[in-house]
Amino acid sequence: MRKLIFLISIILLAVSEVKAQEILTLEKALAIAQAGSPDLQRSLLNLERFSKSLEAQRAALKSRFSLDVQPVGFSRNRRFDNRVSQWYTNENFETNALFRVEQPIMLTDGTLSLTNEFGWQRSYSDASDLESKVFYNNLYLNFNQPLFTYNRLKLQMEELELNFENANLSYAMQRLNLERNVTQFFYNVYMTQMNLNIAREELKNTQNSYGIIRNKVDAGLAAMEELYQAELNLATSKSSLQDREVAFENAKDQLKLYLGMDLYDDFAILADVAVNPVPVDLEKAIDTGLNSRMELRQREIDIESSMFELVRTKSLNEFRGDVNLRLGISGDDRNLDQIFNAPTNSPSVSVRFSIPLFDWGEKKARIAAQEAAIQSQKLSYSEEQNQIIIGIRQAYRNLLNQLNQIEIAEQSKTNAQLTYEINLERYENGDLTGMDLNLYQTQLSERKIAYAQALINYKIELLNLKIQSLYDFEKGESILPSELYINNNN
Repeated sequence: MRKLIFLISIILLAVSEVKAQEILTLEKALAIAQAGSPDLQRSLLNLERFSKSLEAQRAALKSRFSLDVQPVGFSRNRRFDNRVSQWYTNENFETNALFRVEQPIMLTDGTLSLTNEFGWQRSYSDASDLESKVFYNNLYLNFNQPLFTYNRLKLQMEELELNFENANLSYAMQRLNLERNVTQFFYNVYMTQMNLNIAREELKNTQNSYGIIRNKVDAGLAAMEELYQAELNLATSKSSLQDREVAFENAKDQLKLYLGMDLYDDFAILADVAVNPVPVDLEKAIDTGLNSRMELRQREIDIESSMFELVRTKSLNEFRGDVNLRLGISGDDRNLDQIFNAPTNSPSVSVRFSIPLFDWGEKKARIAAQEAAIQSQKLSYSEEQNQIIIGIRQAYRNLLNQLNQIEIAEQSKTNAQLTYEINLERYENGDLTGMDLNLYQTQLSERKIAYAQALINYKIELLNLKIQSLYDFEKGESILPSELYINNNN
């Protein structure tokens, strides 16, 4: 009964420990990272910043309403009248409100505005000893239009749209990089977990070997030197196990940090590293990459932004004109209901030109500098294309190489397992020393690790080719950039 109770306690403890430890798959790790990764969150915040800037600029193109109110305004001034060569004191008290509607015109970069000022004024001057009390209202429609210059409103809007698109692309690229980094961190933990399991198996085998040799020494069938070597092998296995436990915990901490998990949460890795070779078409990968890679669009955005800067540079010391048209009607009277009994029309037209004369070659030099910057951006675009082609080719070659490495590693592992079993039997029969058996044990552990690493390397290279070409050869479909980032309309 005591043994049964003890066994049940052990089972319950093991079950509770399994429940407390979360099972983490690669898909779950990616989902956690997309929700909590600090790098992705920073990229998303940057995207939101440009989105709100574009939203604000679009709102600025709509009609703007404003109201300025002056409840009380009082002034008393001593002035000189040149007409009669006499000093006088003027006292003024007023209250008014100014309502304004402004409408920017995107098409022409002009501004149409409507203003209406209404108020009451009391004015007194001791020069004539007269006092005036009137209500007044001034209504104006004004249109201002720049001439012979570039459309600043349109250029600013296009720049913000490009910045937002660039932020979208950066966010999409960050998500792809996140998938790559999470996969590498995840498989790094998996490898350290494999190393830990292999170290435990190695320790178990060493303990069995130690038991065998100890029994032989006690029976006088083996020399004490063999027992000393077995004790050394056992101590080495325990030390190796402890080192791999430390490496496993460190790798888990690194994965938690990158995923944005609670550092005190515990988990176990569950990974499917079985490899099913995927057929890959190199030409298709290159064509898809050149047509879809977001880095190329970013280089195009850089060129367009440089062109905008060239437009601004050419506007330095430019010949420019401004036309201002105004139609207005004003009225005033002591009685509020008679303000517009005798209104006054107040039209005005003004045309102004700014004519540069000599700038000592500043404009020409700045234009040449900006044109050089544009040429540099175009070279960067061509270089990016070449880098994409080279990257896809390298990923393709590495993928084929990893298939060969998997075959070699699998055969090496099988041979090492058979060799160890044969030599273990020789060791049990006393035909092999403990030092020699330890070498075969180490060889077996290395071959197991090499095989697992070859499987993981293939999966990572397949993912790398997917990111390089933006084509998923496992599913046989393209990865459209629009699926990776937030649409402009969202």
